[in-house]
Amino acid sequence: MLTWSAPFYDRRMPGFEIVTHVMAPPERVFDLSLDVEVHTASMAGSSEEPVAGVTSGGLRPGDTVTWRARHFGVLWRMTSVISAYDRPGYFVDEQVSGPFKRWHHAHHFESDDHGDTMMIDVVEFAAPLGPLGKVAEILALRSYMPDLIRVRNRYIKQVAETTPAAG
Repeated sequence: MLTWSAPFYDRRMPGFEIVTHVMAPPERVFDLSLDVEVHTASMAGSSEEPVAGVTSGGLRPGDTVTWRARHFGVLWRMTSVISAYDRPGYFVDEQVSGPFKRWHHAHHFESDDHGDTMMIDVVEFAAPLGPLGKVAEILALRSYMPDLIRVRNRYIKQVAETTPAAG
């Protein structure tokens, strides 16, 4: 039975929630979601790679990572921090510096009645540049960002369900 409920977030900002069912225990899905190499592989389509901070292995509370990626034909850098962490229930990554006015991504992991995981992503973001940023949100980001998270989640699901857990 799922016990998680969506937190309140600022409805004036674009945001979305994606739920992904993964046939693996929450601990496994949680750890894969914080693995830098798994993230890099999941974002191969945008050539995303870590360039500073933690650049390999698993992220922990307070860790930062700077990603470089190509989106919309433009090379971007974004530094995020793991600002909340309660294994295996949830963690939050937030932008410290980068292209967004705000980026807050809460990752929740709940065990269902079969020991599988409901991975719940709650993302809140805002583009910079005032009215111009609002136009970008409406025309591009509100569809692009959920699609990007779905790509990531499909990869995590595939790895969690097909690759034996380490150790």
